[in-house]
Formats: sequence, structure tokens, C-alpha cells
Amino acid sequence: MFFSNSLENQLQRWNETIRNQPKNHNAYIRRGMVNFQLAKIDESIQDFDMAEQLDIRIKAYLWQRGLSYYYAERFAEGAQQFEIDLTVNAQDVEETVWRYLCIARSLGVEEARNSLLTVKNDPRRIMQRVYDLYAGDCTPDDVLTVGQSQGESGKFYSHLYLGLYYEPQNNLDLAQDYIVKAADNYKIDDYMWNLAQVHKKLRSWI
Repeated sequence: MFFSNSLENQLQRWNETIRNQPKNHNAYIRRGMVNFQLAKIDESIQDFDMAEQLDIRIKAYLWQRGLSYYYAERFAEGAQQFEIDLTVNAQDVEETVWRYLCIARSLGVEEARNSLLTVKNDPRRIMQRVYDLYAGDCTPDDVLTVGQSQGESGKFYSHLYLGLYYEPQNNLDLAQDYIVKAADNYKIDDYMWNLAQVHKKLRSWI
């Protein structure tokens, strides 16, 4: 309850900021992020779209909109957003993995794997191993092993991305198991932890 109220309070603060500064594109991004965390997916996309209208230069940095597109099941737009993001952030495994997930949900896992974009030098060991999994170059156990060695953050990310990996394969029992564990057992101060909570809520896994 406190968590929800805190987000509602944040939403009200950003509503007020936008009333006072209607041309502040960053305020729309921040409100969009809060709307997403409240599982108000369509509202979050509207905010991100408004931010882009106010400053077209931020289009390649709106990774948050890509995540919202995924949960709105607008997979083609999500894949496109993450592909654009990679032009300015080519070392981030998460961008190419989410592109994979969008393609996997719309065109199938084989197509997603065949079109997986190359990402090198992500400094996070766990994300390097996640990339290997999605590329077909390691096992889920390999991901879990690295995650265990990387503290709470590593454990969270290993479980989240294993759950996401299994969902487009229609292995929903494993998807649910891993994502619920990520959300419930490994709380970290990160937008992606909020995403795990949203995933649970939208799938009625609570």
C-alpha cells in the first residue's frame, strides 16, 4: 500500500509540474515512468509521445517507451524503438534483448534469434551472460550461476531475463516462476524491478 501511495504521490507532483511547465519534456518522461510503474501503460506512452513532440532529439533515448510498447503489445513499434536506441547506446544488452522480445512475441523466437543485434562491452557480467542465452550460446543454469555471484542485482536480473526468455516460448510456468521470484525475492532500487512488478500485475500473477 505504501508503495502504491508513493507512486500516486509522485504522479500528483508531476501533474502539478506539467501544469506549471507544459513545455518541459523531461516532466512528461518522468510522469510517463510513474504511469508505467502504476501499470497505466497507455497513459505512459502518451506521456513519452508528448516528450518527443516537445523535443525530437530525445527519440533515441526513449527506451522507457519501448518497454511500454511491449506491454501494450505494440511489438513492431517496440522493436523499432529499441533499434533506434542502439544507435546511441550500442553497448547495452538490454536494448537488444528487448528488441528480441518484441520480435519473438510478434514473429516468433527463431526470427528473433536470427535477427539478434550484436552488442559488445556491456560492463555488467550478468547482462553479458543474458545476451549469450538469448543468442543460444549458453544455458539458463549458466545465467543463474553468474547471477548468484553478482549480489542482489545479479540475482534479480538473472531471474527477470530468464522469465522474459521463457514467455515467448509459451513456457508460462517457468516465466511466472522466474519473474515472480525476481519481483518478490530480489528487490533493487531500479526501474526494471518496477517492471517486474508491472509484469506480475498485468499477467495476474499476484
